[in-house]
Amino acid sequence: MIQQPSVKNSALKETAYSADHQCPNCTHQGLSLFYEVRNVPVHSCLMLSTQQEALDFPCGDVALGFCDRCGFVTNVLFDSKWSAYAPNYEDQQSFSPTFNKFALDLANRLIEKYDLRDKDLVEIGCSKGDFLLLLCELGNNRGVGIDPSVVAGRVKSQAADRVKFIQDYYSQKHAEYVGDFICCRHTLEHIHPTFEFIRTVRRSIGDRANIPVFFEIPDTTRVLRDMAFEDIYYEHCSYFTPGSLARLFRSCGFEVTDLYRDYGDQYLMIEALPVDLPSDKTHPLEETLEQMKEDVHYFATNIKNKLETWKQNLEQWQAQGQRVVVWGSGSKCVAFLTTLNTIDKIQYVIDINPHRHGKFIPGVGKEIKSPEFLKEYQPDRVIVMNSIYCDEIGQMLNEMGVVTEVVPL
Repeated sequence: MIQQPSVKNSALKETAYSADHQCPNCTHQGLSLFYEVRNVPVHSCLMLSTQQEALDFPCGDVALGFCDRCGFVTNVLFDSKWSAYAPNYEDQQSFSPTFNKFALDLANRLIEKYDLRDKDLVEIGCSKGDFLLLLCELGNNRGVGIDPSVVAGRVKSQAADRVKFIQDYYSQKHAEYVGDFICCRHTLEHIHPTFEFIRTVRRSIGDRANIPVFFEIPDTTRVLRDMAFEDIYYEHCSYFTPGSLARLFRSCGFEVTDLYRDYGDQYLMIEALPVDLPSDKTHPLEETLEQMKEDVHYFATNIKNKLETWKQNLEQWQAQGQRVVVWGSGSKCVAFLTTLNTIDKIQYVIDINPHRHGKFIPGVGKEIKSPEFLKEYQPDRVIVMNSIYCDEIGQMLNEMGVVTEVVPL
């Protein structure tokens, strides 16, 4: 336990080779270490009731290692003992109109593409169940959602009586739940034994060759090229690019039928079908290992300058007495504040999710406020953790009469 995160971060000038770590994606022994952040909260989205509880929250270390055999990136210091997802894990995004439009478009596209009507669907890592319920509403489907943080009845839906929620981690014991379609959104990046996980999914399907699977995860290519340090945090132990994701699925007995990006190119989507014989069919989106090495080198070489620029900005704004708030209290916010070690430069954090209001951010200790708080506070700057929400946030600020500068991270 600690009283305040004390963060040291660095991009290694020269990539350091470590023979002590095995790639969980392809089992290759030996990874190249290229970025580290020390002493960061082991969870970003657990809602804590008091500031002291938040400040005393346990921390761990991040050290990213790159596998030059399959292109996978992982936190070699990740400890699965901290994987304590529970009902107070609050990652629901469906309070945003921008996100809801994306989810609705995605659900409709999947329903049309795979004729998901009057079918049995399974979602692994369903969070609070928003997307599964949406699929079942739109296609008159039945569903099973598996997630340790799910809260039955939290999301109101006309399809609620056709959906079963299981509050548990997905494992071999859930292999009976296959149905006609399997989806898994923003879960694989939280899984350390990635090969074992996807193999479990493949074994559950067995010889039913017509069962499509759909996975959605953050795209690490963008993280590396944009030096998006805010997307590197402890819960995310696994980082995929199109190439490493496709190679994983092929090695586990799938043929990749589609591979693409969406949501401002932040999300990476893969669609696949089970096959009996190994597939060597590659997708045009897959990068080469040489391209991946170049992206890793670019990140490692330039990330220090980006971090220093943001530190200087925050210090300057504080010296000028400006009121600066962060909009978005999730993982990006936690990574932003702790990686920069400038928690004292931001006084308030804003979020539209009402289930977060009045709670405190792990390791940071800031209380999460509702947008209405800004009517009185009138900040000089609002730092937006995800630029895709800038228009939505700008509209809300205008409607509240808040005149401020919106600064996308």
